[in-house]
Amino acid sequence: MRRIAGIVLAVLLIGGVVVAVVAGRGDEDKGTATKTVRMVIGSEKAEFFADADVVKALAAKGYTVKAETSGSWAMEGLHLKGYDLALPSSQAPARELAAKYQVTGTLPRPFYSPLVVVAHKNAAEVLAANGLATLDTGHRGTFEMAAYLDAARADRTWQQLKGAGKYGELTGTLFLSSTDPETSNSGALYLAAASYVENGGKVVAGEKEMDRTAPLLHKLVGVQGAQQSSSDAVFRDFVSGAGNPLVVVYESQVASLLAEGQQPDDLVVLYPDTTVNSDHTVVPLTENGEAVAALLTEDPRLRELEARHGFRPQGQDSEFASDTTYLKQELTGVHQAAVPTSKVLHELARRARG
Repeated sequence: MRRIAGIVLAVLLIGGVVVAVVAGRGDEDKGTATKTVRMVIGSEKAEFFADADVVKALAAKGYTVKAETSGSWAMEGLHLKGYDLALPSSQAPARELAAKYQVTGTLPRPFYSPLVVVAHKNAAEVLAANGLATLDTGHRGTFEMAAYLDAARADRTWQQLKGAGKYGELTGTLFLSSTDPETSNSGALYLAAASYVENGGKVVAGEKEMDRTAPLLHKLVGVQGAQQSSSDAVFRDFVSGAGNPLVVVYESQVASLLAEGQQPDDLVVLYPDTTVNSDHTVVPLTENGEAVAALLTEDPRLRELEARHGFRPQGQDSEFASDTTYLKQELTGVHQAAVPTSKVLHELARRARG
């Protein structure tokens, strides 16, 4: 992974650590950037805003960005007076922030990234042999959500899957590792996708539907034990070979790894046949925040850099610079589940955590 540069400060706010990532200009940009924009962002975007090319592109338009990272759902508890914008990883927490700070109008969504399941090759092959996945290439395939939820409901173990016995690392209960759904967007969206499938292909909207889906969601989360609050940390653990062989992450994290020239032989990317897009949504709090939001959405150079970091710019899949050995250029065959309201998703996360 690219080294996240410019981490200069960590402050404790509302029980959550917010890390400051200063995307300042280099010597070559002196005298260009004239306005400093403070923002709070999801951790998965820290590398993007710390990228020297992104810094240069923003400086050329007159802006220096100082970004602090936070879990997307934890942003609701932060005091954002003095900030120019917030950039959580999906629309639900963005809408909550917009209501809190009386931001009206359409919230810009400059780029997005679907949730995927990353698997070690042995695990992916066993899943495919048992109807839980299909493989398109040695490094890419489809994850069968309904079949997986059936297995989770039955507390299925790796030892019960044919072909798993020859791999000593595949033991214990079959489950996906995810982040804490009460503080992290990727964990919350994983529950959104699972609840949609469990609810018969309908978004969970009321008490009866929450009662129907919550027991399974509790199984999905409870089996994991302690969960991390950062998808970046979960993905780094997976790449290092630590932890569970199946992990829910953002496609952008895989794309960023591949863009560095890494092509792990033991990595398989499985696109859930029902998934959720993480729509990175801007909540502009000042005029400077609105201006930077517009640049992220419309500026050709910034859109190019977004794609380089694995984010899909809104509007054209053709801009997504994917390595099709591991990733899909276009999201064909992937159904996008609707996401519950913030209130419902918070309650589902609470019940899932028990």
